[in-house]
Amino acid sequence: MVKVVWTELAVSELKEIFNYISKDSRRYAQNQIRRIKAKTKILKTKPEIGRVVPELEIPEIKEVIEGNYRIIYRIIANDNVEILTVHHSARNFESRDTF
Repeated sequence: MVKVVWTELAVSELKEIFNYISKDSRRYAQNQIRRIKAKTKILKTKPEIGRVVPELEIPEIKEVIEGNYRIIYRIIANDNVEILTVHHSARNFESRDTF
């Protein structure tokens, strides 16, 4: 089983997503965060499932999609995956400084 670790940045982004959506609906915000977290659980058994992030073209950095969100992660080792960021697909990915 692969260990999935969330970076501080990714956790912070989840909080931002929750805060933004909860302005309209706290329940919908909770559901969205649950769906994002649930999507990452598949990485525990299938870390290679995601596609390589096209903007980066680095084989170790992949993404899975949940709704409008790109969950970007790095495969550290056969038993370790790190969630780097959760990025809304409507935002410009290439303008990001780092993750």
